This record gives sequence, C-alpha cells and structure tokens, in this order.
Amino acid sequence: MKIATWNVNSVKARLTHVVDYLRQESPDVVLLQETKVVDEAFPALEIEDLGYNVITHGQKAYNGVAILSKQPVDDVLYGLPGDDSDEQARYLEGTVGRTRVASIYLPNGNPIDTEKFTYKLSWMARLRDRMQEILELEETCVFGGDYNICPTDIDVYDPPRFAGDAQCQPESRNLFRSMVFLGLTDALRVFHPEPGVYSYWDYQRGAWPKDHGLRIDHLLLTPRAADKLKAADVDRRPRGKEKASDHTPVWCELVE
Repeated sequence: MKIATWNVNSVKARLTHVVDYLRQESPDVVLLQETKVVDEAFPALEIEDLGYNVITHGQKAYNGVAILSKQPVDDVLYGLPGDDSDEQARYLEGTVGRTRVASIYLPNGNPIDTEKFTYKLSWMARLRDRMQEILELEETCVFGGDYNICPTDIDVYDPPRFAGDAQCQPESRNLFRSMVFLGLTDALRVFHPEPGVYSYWDYQRGAWPKDHGLRIDHLLLTPRAADKLKAADVDRRPRGKEKASDHTPVWCELVE
C-alpha cells in the first residue's frame, strides 16, 4: 500500500497537477491538506473518475483536508477531538482496508507572539492525545500531513534565518518530539537520515531553484505500521511544474 501526503495549496488551483500525480504514481491513498474549498465544491468527480473514493472535511477559502483512496474509507472521524469549539477543518481520519490513516493540517502558528502560536501548541497537544488513543488500540495507523514543524535544524536550509519562526520553536519541536516518543516512526527518516531532504519551498526569493527548502510534511507510523514499512521518499517532480503548490508529495509504502 502506497500512502502519500500532499499540501496542495488549493485543490481547485492544482487540480491538473493532482490528476496527473494520481495517473502517473497511482498511490493507494493520498492525504491532502489546504484544499481551501467547502465539501460541496471539492472537485470529486474528476478524482472519482480515476478510481478513487473521496472523503473531505473542508471550509471556504482556508484549511481543508481530504482522503483519496482506491478502497472505501470506513469509520470516518471529522475534526480533531478535544475542543468542540474549534471549527477549523484541519483533521480527517478513516480506515482503509486494515490501515487507519489521518490527514493532518497543523496550524502554522506565526507570529509567535500572538494567539496563533498558542493555538498551534494546544492543537498539537490534542493531536498527541489522539495519537495516544490510537496507539492504545494497537492499530496500524499512518498520521500524515503538513505538520508545519521542522523537527531539527537539518530540516531547514538556513536554521538561523528561521530561529524566530513558529515551525522551529523549542516548544513546537518538543511537542513534535513527544509525539514520536509515544512510539511513532518518522517514515522518511528511516530511509533518508541525511540533511537537505525537503518537502516545501516558498514561492519567494527563488527558493525552489536554489533548493532553499523545509521539511514540514511528515508521515508518522504506529509500531504496527512501521513493521510493514518498505520504502519512503519525497517526490519532488510536482513542485517543479508551472503553477505548482509550494509543497510536494511525501510518500511511504507498506507491505500488505
């Protein structure tokens, strides 16, 4: 089973790229983030025509997550538990075959001296609680998405430049580390421990041609999923296309 995560930065604006990716790579499951459409406006027909089931949790113009799957998606959870007042569409979870998957769009948190950073940290704590619940059930689960976290300095092309960014703060990094310490495996790092492995390049200052990137898109696997891990990588090709998302897909493959 090949599972990919991709922040598409507007599914309508990148629909051609999404369709091309599904045709060329044929992943079994794709976790999308920042779809930026309400559920009724999601371009489901074009994706369903390629043999995918489509589950969405969206909102107008902002956020939005989706699960695209060749198999039916069962037992769907819309929204991250722990705060009934949180209306932002950032979390979607479901079961595909014998594997549980979650599409995650974690808050950016900038500027760090505002409530946005407080919201980011509280959201991360809720996510960690949900991960703990899944771990206690001993499920095969992949938590994939745009975490808006550079776990260490090797995940940033220029660490001093990002010292004041919410994605690199000690508090947010510590919370990410606490998730991993629950017993999760960072799939990409199993196969690519080296620095300079990125999943995001800003549109500004020629970041893409200069390879000035960040690794903020992650696939965290429960022990049962990690036992099945066969491969993981970053697919840089979509980022090089015209009018591309500023993120590119990160994928892992599990042995059935």
